[in-house]
Amino acid sequence: MNSNFISQILRFIVLILVQITILNHINFLEYLNPYLYILFIVLYPIKNDRMVFLLVSFLLGLVVDMFSDSGGIHAAACVTITYLRPLILKWTLGTVYEYQSIKFNNIDFSARLMYISILTIIHHLILFLLEVFNFSEIFLTLKKTLFSSIFTILLCIIVTIIFSKRSK
Repeated sequence: MNSNFISQILRFIVLILVQITILNHINFLEYLNPYLYILFIVLYPIKNDRMVFLLVSFLLGLVVDMFSDSGGIHAAACVTITYLRPLILKWTLGTVYEYQSIKFNNIDFSARLMYISILTIIHHLILFLLEVFNFSEIFLTLKKTLFSSIFTILLCIIVTIIFSKRSK
């Protein structure tokens, strides 16, 4: 088997385990819920098959939904950001993305932060809109999106820095 394929499977499993065993139990002041599992979508290789990626993202969200008893909202949010990811990559990275020569560790920090932030905010906005499902509670939805996004973005950046391979 390909080592990249094995690393993707391990990342999938580890992120789900961390999410369902630790992070799902963090609910600080009702507004702070970290969702580190989206890092799988953020770091997924660009050159892989897009339909497989959509299916795997749906599976990722579905597994989190099953353990969170959340009725499919994570799956919907994951599929949405997976679908929008090429547009966000093109917008944040420009011509580097068009030639598909991206190494995540070689992207400058500001572009990496922008890319992670946009995906996270879209994911959280969809997630909390579907969770609350009431426009009279829009300020609650926006508050949850803002605070959870900030915490998730910080967590994603820290994890990518800690586990990044140093290039010489």
